[in-house]
Amino acid sequence: MIGVYFSGTGNTKHCVEKLCECLDATAEVYSIEDESVLNAIKQADKIVFAYPIYYSYLPKIVYDFIVNHAELWHGKSIFILATMGLFSGDGAGCSARLFKKYGAKILGGLHLKMPDCIGDVKALKKSLDDNRRLVKNADDKITAIAKRIKSGKYPKDGLSFAHRMAGLFGQRLYFRRKTKKYNRKIKVDASKCVACGKCSTLCPMQNITIQNESVAFNNKCTTCYRCFANCPTKAITIIGKRIYEQCKFENYI
Repeated sequence: MIGVYFSGTGNTKHCVEKLCECLDATAEVYSIEDESVLNAIKQADKIVFAYPIYYSYLPKIVYDFIVNHAELWHGKSIFILATMGLFSGDGAGCSARLFKKYGAKILGGLHLKMPDCIGDVKALKKSLDDNRRLVKNADDKITAIAKRIKSGKYPKDGLSFAHRMAGLFGQRLYFRRKTKKYNRKIKVDASKCVACGKCSTLCPMQNITIQNESVAFNNKCTTCYRCFANCPTKAITIIGKRIYEQCKFENYI
């Protein structure tokens, strides 16, 4: 068994590492950005595949990874872990339908609420104590679920028709355009930006470059919020216009 994940600000990375550790202490965990991930998938029979949910759908980078490597999934047994800040509906089901299309067997799905990474929208913000409780609750749920899985009982979060309808009418019907294409609306405050290059280094899409001592964006943002969360001068916003919290997993432990 291996774990495969995409994580913007660390929530999903933590959850898949903890679940894999509980299930098999020897299991290796790979980001979809790792050079060795494709070879690891080829050699694995069972995969825990994890990602955050945006607007009740997959991040564009995750969707593209699954589709662009369709041949890898045939015959694989996949358990899907989806993290979310507020609501998902069929978060696990969104990738399950793709994996099934490419010949995979879906073992089950697990939804975990974690601190929301969107730090420039006030309505989505919680207190530090509330976010720490979310992490503890997720950890406790992972431990309990791992015991069930070891006994052959897989949870089915997000996989039913009812879940699919909840995701569709709860968010996706209204916000699908936000995940169908890459985001082109990142904003940088030139008066704050010092062109340190940290955002460019962290970007999973190679969407950010430093040109003439200023930041340039290439219209291919997957809205992971890494640049936002790690900008030392708080110069970047993505969805909103004001920074309320730079959300990173390490802040909540």
